[in-house]
Amino acid sequence: MKIVITGSLGNVSKPLAQKLVKSGHQVVVISSKADKVNAIEELGAKAAIGSVEDVQFLTAQFSGADAVYAMVPPTMSAADWKGHIEKIGQNLAQAIQASGVKNVVLLSSIGAHLEDGCGPVSGLYRVEQIFNKLKNVNLVYLRAGFFYNNLFANLNLIKNAGIIGSNYQADTQMILVDPADIAAAAYEKLNTLSFKGHSVEYVVSDLRTNAEVAKSLGAAIGKNDLPWVEFKDEDSLGGMLGAGLPQEIAKNYVEMGTAVRSGKMFSDFELQGKPVSGKTKLEDFAKVFAAVYNN
Repeated sequence: MKIVITGSLGNVSKPLAQKLVKSGHQVVVISSKADKVNAIEELGAKAAIGSVEDVQFLTAQFSGADAVYAMVPPTMSAADWKGHIEKIGQNLAQAIQASGVKNVVLLSSIGAHLEDGCGPVSGLYRVEQIFNKLKNVNLVYLRAGFFYNNLFANLNLIKNAGIIGSNYQADTQMILVDPADIAAAAYEKLNTLSFKGHSVEYVVSDLRTNAEVAKSLGAAIGKNDLPWVEFKDEDSLGGMLGAGLPQEIAKNYVEMGTAVRSGKMFSDFELQGKPVSGKTKLEDFAKVFAAVYNN
């Protein structure tokens, strides 16, 4: 089958491309960076260089494909982050409908059931609503948990202040996921195309409190007393701005944190029975975190 992957060689897209190529599929990887061509071709995939801002480009790449793995690439420069996510989602949907693609796996997020109040994830709510309007397309929304990789943002905080934290509580149970487990879930869908209609699937690797996160990471880096500290919203915002994040990005992260703190972000996941399908547990990631920390 011909399968088109958005997201360049990102944390999910690269291992997904590798799995699909290994299974004999014709894989096209969309990237905005021409310097990724060689790396994409080395995987055995075809590189398509262009922008998700360009609907005509996307339509041309999706045409003739059996399936598409769709995602909104991350950005740190959007003046309206939720609006940007919505616009890219609209572009992807228009290209899917115009090209006639019948099977789509969309990377979404836990919390995407919330219309507002969840930072960038509320942008993905808008994308899901847009995709819901697609006709004659089989869709799976992979609502991923909190990426383990996001914990790397705490490296400087741990090194400089000896703490880890955010604007939510130590006893909050986090819904964690490894990108490789997302890639595995997407591969299972794309390799068989057994999904029909529109459905939501949660992709989660582990369920652990933030206190347990701090304990596990601390043990891996030789700081057994590493504490999780809950910050006030204004302190969390100030810390991110001080670290160089743009105002728009920082305020949305704070908003997402408030949704975690209130429990709203995880409410639908909990209603679904807290399904865990991924294999990579917190202690597995802690070894990766320690390697980066020690470098």
